[in-house]
Amino acid sequence: MSGSSFEQEERGADVTGPGPGIDELIDGAMTPTERRIYRSMLDTVGGMALDGTDVIDLKVADTALAEMAEAFRMFQPLRKRMKVTIFGSARTQPDQPGYQQARALAAAMAGAGWMVVTGAGPGIMAAGMEGAGRDQSVGVNIRLPQEQGANRFIAQDPKLVEMRFFFTRKLMLLKESDGFIVLPGGFGTLDEGFELLTLLQTGKAEPAPVVLLDVPDGTYWQGWSRFVADEVEARGLVSADDRAFFIITDDVSVATAELLGFYRNYRSCRWVGDLLVLRMAIHPDKSQLADLNRRFADIVTSGVIRKVEPLPPERADGDVVDLPRLALRFDKVHYGRLRQLIDAVNRLLG
Repeated sequence: MSGSSFEQEERGADVTGPGPGIDELIDGAMTPTERRIYRSMLDTVGGMALDGTDVIDLKVADTALAEMAEAFRMFQPLRKRMKVTIFGSARTQPDQPGYQQARALAAAMAGAGWMVVTGAGPGIMAAGMEGAGRDQSVGVNIRLPQEQGANRFIAQDPKLVEMRFFFTRKLMLLKESDGFIVLPGGFGTLDEGFELLTLLQTGKAEPAPVVLLDVPDGTYWQGWSRFVADEVEARGLVSADDRAFFIITDDVSVATAELLGFYRNYRSCRWVGDLLVLRMAIHPDKSQLADLNRRFADIVTSGVIRKVEPLPPERADGDVVDLPRLALRFDKVHYGRLRQLIDAVNRLLG
């Protein structure tokens, strides 16, 4: 990024006249946690002022925060809806098999009640929105000089937000979804796919299903898988368990089953102190719990995987307190094995 690119596009100040002061806004009807975070944000801004932060750096921070705030507003009323993000090439044409695969899978997920999130551009992004329909589509577009704006399936829709930075756009595409589909694509698609897997591998993203969807009889993801096995896994740079994060298929029905099946019993997880709490629809019985402990003792640092009631912080937040729970002292390293544990929890329902 060059300084000149920011100098060409200043955001004007929005002068709306007198209003409540910052202290009044922060001390209003907010929780103590919200007030603490707002104060922390203001401290960060104050620190930048004291440090004499360069104007170009201030513009980056200002633009990024404004873009995130706009996206937060757009996604907020959709937070309770299940969503799947589709990644893939903007160059895929409507008459190509990849377009048809993305459209079919998006239609299947929309039929199951999920919303479909894409980058709102052409190619695979348009296919996803065409398959889902406007009402079930959400767009997070990137402004690029060489490409047109949002596709016709989401243009001018209130569920569309446009961004200047790839990193803020990618954050929203990853943060807001409960599952992910990646179709063949170029550098951008590979970047998105690898970052998604990195976040899952390091525990920076909550566990979620990932489908690498190819065209019928395609070789793209098989070739990618060989590279990972021969050049990455063989050098010990990733673990064989990390393959649990994704499946490769060219079958839309298999892809749909993977995405929906991830939440068959498992619902969500949360850290409470040093305990990882898994929330689910049904508990394992005594013999099933013993089997889970036998098979996954390697990722428990102390104690055992056990049934628990909602813990005090969960009760204080009203955090799905009606669901059964398992708790374990997870080692915070082997997230591929944690995904395998979640798969085992899902198989409790047969």
